[in-house]
Amino acid sequence: MTLTILTSVLLVCLLGAMSPGPSLAVVMKHTMNGGRSHGLMTAWSHASGLAMYALFTVLGLSLIIKQFPLAFNLLMYLGALYLAWLGFKSLCSKGKSIDDTNAKKHLSVKEGIRDGFLIVFLNPKIALWFIALFSQFVSPDASFITKALLVIIPFLVDGLWYSTIAMLLSKPTVLNKLNKNAVWLDRFMGCILLLLALKVIFTS
Repeated sequence: MTLTILTSVLLVCLLGAMSPGPSLAVVMKHTMNGGRSHGLMTAWSHASGLAMYALFTVLGLSLIIKQFPLAFNLLMYLGALYLAWLGFKSLCSKGKSIDDTNAKKHLSVKEGIRDGFLIVFLNPKIALWFIALFSQFVSPDASFITKALLVIIPFLVDGLWYSTIAMLLSKPTVLNKLNKNAVWLDRFMGCILLLLALKVIFTS
């Protein structure tokens, strides 16, 4: 995996994690009700669910590349179009704010682990996201290390980001800044996704 590809994957995964949404709401809810340890368990449970999708996607794409190369090329272009569509939506986004008014009742660690995992696992859009993203980076001669990195990077980026949120969420300024800059985070991510899509369309 080249430094350019590594940087692209890191950046997209980080921006995806940073964008306020249901996952942030879940981590925030369990952190505010159970404390730092609850938040950390929820964060890494969420990251584990994400890593499962990443693993299934990498293995599935590798199989398609070997047995159906033309189908993979079609999937790659469809993935680029999907990334472009997501990028356009992000550019048009008005930002998603996170409200903590419903985070009041006590929740157990088991509930945090469950909610963190299921908020990812039960979201089919995550599968589409990884197929669209990884189809741009998984090649017929991709090494084991490359495939492993495509699983490890989302896991670590997601887990570390939400762990940071859990560590700092006691400071209201963190949540306020996320909400205040939600529009610009979405638009920055939109630009990155559009650039990735254009790269595939014009260089393949």
